[in-house]
Amino acid sequence: MKRVIVSADDFGLSEEVNEAIEIAHRDGLLSTASLMVAGPAVADAVARARRLPGLHVGLHLVVIEGPAILPPAEIPLLVDSAGQFPSNQMELGVNYFFRPDVRRQLAAEIEAQFTAFARTGLKLDHANAHKHMHLHPTVGQYLIRSGLRHGLTAVRVPLEPPEPLIAAGTYSDSMGAAALRRWTGLLRHQANRAGLRTNDWCFGIAWSGHMTTERIAALAAHLPEGLSEIYFHPATAKNALLERLMPTYEHAAELATLCSPGFRAGLSHCHAIPTSWSA
Repeated sequence: MKRVIVSADDFGLSEEVNEAIEIAHRDGLLSTASLMVAGPAVADAVARARRLPGLHVGLHLVVIEGPAILPPAEIPLLVDSAGQFPSNQMELGVNYFFRPDVRRQLAAEIEAQFTAFARTGLKLDHANAHKHMHLHPTVGQYLIRSGLRHGLTAVRVPLEPPEPLIAAGTYSDSMGAAALRRWTGLLRHQANRAGLRTNDWCFGIAWSGHMTTERIAALAAHLPEGLSEIYFHPATAKNALLERLMPTYEHAAELATLCSPGFRAGLSHCHAIPTSWSA
């Protein structure tokens, strides 16, 4: 059986993102969104989610290139004076693994983000991390540990198989992508050991920011058996923040894809059933 979770990341990053998620849920196939609890537009996102009872919302944990929930004075080893995590993934990865003082602050920040999500009153549908940082064993461990305290039941495993992308005609596999696929096994082991649900496959990595209608219609025809998550980064327009963080992303095109009759028809043609983590 082919089942598909259609989701969006960065809920709460901007009102343009929030508006696109609402439109894609109302008029398209989007069932699921991942909330940045310290995002600049989080209050707007929560208000929209409350009036969209069919939208399943989880935590989009931020421990890289984004805002923290705790004040800088409490986590000075993690963030700058403005409360922003840096973008250097390698340096962060080393510090998160080898420095006990950094790990203590990281654990506190992750717990604080789950607590902030709980304060919204929304049901915690799932969790994942910005830029898939929960693939880091320390981040994955703390995400699962805090998540279980807050009722977490499902975690995204960003395992993107190359065969459907190659069949869609616009992808060439690489050693880096192959290494990433192998690395996801650790996160899956952590999640399975904790009794959490995971997806079999995930799409949105290789084409991140460029999940256009043509690509997704072709992908839909080649989806593998099992539970796939297809995630997007939609927005109604590109504001200054989105331009700075994701200058090449085609946000409006991704919104168009989510509402495209071709996407819906493609899933129907390959007998893929839209679903959610809690279904």
